[in-house]
Amino acid sequence: MMTDFRQILTGSTGEIAAIFGVHAEACKAQRENRLAWMARQLHFTPEQLICALAFNPRVLQLTEIAGLLDYSPSELINRRDEIFSHDIYRKVSLDNILTIYGVIKDQPEAIQAVQNLLPTRLGKIESEIESTVNSTLIEKYKAEMRAVYMDGIASIDFAENRLACTDSGFRALINEVVIITESRLIPAGDIFFRDTVLPEEKRKLLSKGLIPADLVAARLEDQQISPREKKILTDFLSGLNRLDKTGAQNS
Repeated sequence: MMTDFRQILTGSTGEIAAIFGVHAEACKAQRENRLAWMARQLHFTPEQLICALAFNPRVLQLTEIAGLLDYSPSELINRRDEIFSHDIYRKVSLDNILTIYGVIKDQPEAIQAVQNLLPTRLGKIESEIESTVNSTLIEKYKAEMRAVYMDGIASIDFAENRLACTDSGFRALINEVVIITESRLIPAGDIFFRDTVLPEEKRKLLSKGLIPADLVAARLEDQQISPREKKILTDFLSGLNRLDKTGAQNS
């Protein structure tokens, strides 16, 4: 029976030992790269196998399995970090990445490791998007970024750094301000009152129903807001007033 990525990622030491034990003797007899050989038996790429093993919180206990692959547990972790940082959905699929995020969201140590690696990983992805404008890659990037926030992987510092980059086309590309607000990582009111959040981003927050009318009215009291933002907020409140009047007439 084929082993799937999640089985390795979440398996107990006993379960993983049983999976690898089937191939252990044949693996030891290999003259070629044992990791590559074992990955083929389990229908993984070597990179998938390393990430599944090394994002499993029990990896440090898997000394025999790591040794079977000619690695130490710490070497597996180092190789995992390199792969996670630099592979762009080629050897480790989007589905694998989303599975990792979903599994580690309750593991503070793993989350910390991923948080440290995310800036490099996202920089690689964004650089490739800029050079290729590949629509499939863009959709995968959007899905990953949504998971980063909604699975609780993103830290407040990570979100703050993204919000500070007002000239980032990537923030607009994925509606990141909306995702941050929906994730509740930073309160909606806090985000809405920031000058670094652009008027069009605020319009999207309003269209999603994420900002109550009283906050919009309070923001309009600020005389320093741009004419564009003022128009968006005024039009929004005017629209609400029209709806209220129409509802009153129909009742």
